[in-house]
Amino acid sequence: MLIKDFFCDTLRVCVFDTRKAMGTCAGEEAALCIKRLLAEKKNINVMFAAAPSQNETLSALLNDQDIDWSRVHAFHMDEYVGLEPSHPAGFRNFLKRAIFDKKKFLSVNLLNGNAENIEKEAMRYAKLLMDHPLDVCMLGIGENGHIAFNDPPVADFNDTTYVKTVELEYRCRLQQVHDGCFNAIEEVPTHALTVTIPGLMQAKHMFCSVPAATKANAVFHMINDTVSTDCPATILKTHACATMYVDIDAGKLIL
Repeated sequence: MLIKDFFCDTLRVCVFDTRKAMGTCAGEEAALCIKRLLAEKKNINVMFAAAPSQNETLSALLNDQDIDWSRVHAFHMDEYVGLEPSHPAGFRNFLKRAIFDKKKFLSVNLLNGNAENIEKEAMRYAKLLMDHPLDVCMLGIGENGHIAFNDPPVADFNDTTYVKTVELEYRCRLQQVHDGCFNAIEEVPTHALTVTIPGLMQAKHMFCSVPAATKANAVFHMINDTVSTDCPATILKTHACATMYVDIDAGKLIL
C-alpha cells in the first residue's frame, strides 16, 4: 500500500508499506511507460540496474504479458573489472538470470569487464549509448548514495563521456557483501566499468527502486541534501521525469 507520495523538486517519491508493494508499483508503472513508448516508436532503448534491490520491480515488469520485448534494445549500467566471467555476482550474469534470458529482446548489449583493453571497451559502450539514446532507465541507489558505480569520490555531474572506469569506494564494496553477492569484502573487485551520471540522466524516463533499511540514510540525504556529488543520487531531483519508489524500511527517515 502507498503510504506517502510527494515531490522533491521534480522527483516524485513514493513510499510503500512493504517491499513487494514497492516493486509491484515500480514494475507496473515502468511497464505502462514502456508500452506507451512502443506505441509511439518502432524500437526503444532500456537500461537496467543489476542488484537484489531490483528483484521485485523486475518480477512485476516481467508479469506484464503485453510488452513486445522484441522491439527493445536492452543495456546494463555497470560491471566489475576482472571478475571471473562466470561468477554469479557479475552484473551481466545477474541480468541474464533476472530478465535477459527470460524475454526475446531486439538486442542485449553488455559491458565486458574482462575485455583485453578496458578503456577501449568503455569507448565502445559509450558509442552504443550515443547511438541508442535511452528511453527508460531502471535503477537503484547505493548505501553511499551512488547511482550505477558513480561513488562520491568519482561521481561527476559533468562527465564528458557516457562510460568510464572507476575505483570502487570501500562503502560501495561493503554493500555488495551486505547484499549477499560476496562472502567477504576481500572478494569484491576494486574497479568497475560504469555508465556515468550524464549517461544515466539522458534517459527520458527514470524508475528508481530503493528497498531495505540499509538504504535509509542514503534516501534521507538524497531528499534533504542539496544536489552535489557528496550524494550522487541527489541529481535525480533535477530530472524532468523520474520517480523513486521506496519501502517503509528505506523510507523510515523521510516519513
